[in-house]
Amino acid sequence: MSVLGPERRLLSAMLVTSWWMLLHSAIILGDEVVSSKMSSAPPDAATSSPQEPDTTDTPPKAKWEYNGFVDAGYLLDFNHPANHLYRDRSTTFKVDELDVNMAGAGVKKPASEISRWGVELAVQTGKDSENFGFSPTAPNVSGSDWLRHFGLADVSYLAPVGKGLALQAGLFNSFIGYDALYAKDNLTYTRPWGADYTPYLMFGVNASYSFSKKITVTAFVINDYDHLADPNSVPSFGGQLAYFPAAHVAFKEVVLYGPHQSDTALAFWRFFSDTIAEWKRDRLTMAFEYQVGTERVAVPGNPRALWMSAQLPVHRIVHGPWSVTVRPEVAWDRDGRWTGSVQLIKAATGTLEYKLSYRRTTTIARLEYRFDDSRGKGGGFFRGAEVSPGVIALTPTQHLLIFGLIFGFDSQ
Repeated sequence: MSVLGPERRLLSAMLVTSWWMLLHSAIILGDEVVSSKMSSAPPDAATSSPQEPDTTDTPPKAKWEYNGFVDAGYLLDFNHPANHLYRDRSTTFKVDELDVNMAGAGVKKPASEISRWGVELAVQTGKDSENFGFSPTAPNVSGSDWLRHFGLADVSYLAPVGKGLALQAGLFNSFIGYDALYAKDNLTYTRPWGADYTPYLMFGVNASYSFSKKITVTAFVINDYDHLADPNSVPSFGGQLAYFPAAHVAFKEVVLYGPHQSDTALAFWRFFSDTIAEWKRDRLTMAFEYQVGTERVAVPGNPRALWMSAQLPVHRIVHGPWSVTVRPEVAWDRDGRWTGSVQLIKAATGTLEYKLSYRRTTTIARLEYRFDDSRGKGGGFFRGAEVSPGVIALTPTQHLLIFGLIFGFDSQ
């Protein structure tokens, strides 16, 4: 009997998770329909007592939520590269053209004390779904062409342990990073460099427990640093400590440890740390994020690779639907293990946003200016026409003027 490879196990797990969620959803919906029919059935005339109103409390029902969105953008690159590529990016990587960068739809039922089983399922398409989740140094998992269209696919359970132990398995949002995969959930239209080279999603299991209103601890086991990469069959391990000293202040520390190379010896395991501090008031949000990652590379000499990045976004609601965001950032890929190029990147982004909410819909329009500076032997951005077949010159700087329009619907 042959042993399934890691890519087949991932595919099988995704299929089983999706099948279980659909079955579980059908059972719950069926129960709700039966319950609704029973509660709405006419009373028996011989046994009903109009003079005595029914005081029996109706138990709360499980709450289902559904949503969808479309995100279109145009990145005007003043370098005007012939290949229309924003070099070394996994999101918003196309320039000088109008693209649907992401569109998605999802349904979920949060786990709660009322209904302890939860489920999430989201699908997606668009340019941003083409490049994220992969690694520049490891092969792709088999089936990645369709797996990338899953934004979420997980089941959860709130175990009656103490104040409630939250368990989750499948494809879920990453515990690493301040920014999300979808632009609609972020302060700016384009993501920082640190976000594009850390996991947006994770595939595995996690357990979370809140010891108090101020402290929550989470442990997780995942298939790999990049969920669509397949360097080996050994999982990675990590945890998060979230501390909320006040209602407007939050600190989060995440560590991840595991192999991201074909050689899975402990000496070559990757260590990664993500530290976030956020201060948030009604109209002002400030945050700081610092990342550092390191690993020894399984090549002659076993050199140590290093990655560091930091960002300082500041968001201000100016008046009504208008807000502005500024974000300076820096990223250093000393050995090219994260971005695929040896480079030091400095960037600054400024965003003007108009956000309109109407009933259950939200429309977001963003005008954004971004400047990137990439130095090093592998640095630079594409510029102009081809200098030879398939070759475009590089320049160390890039100016972008970005127009983004996002329309979303949420049942909440």
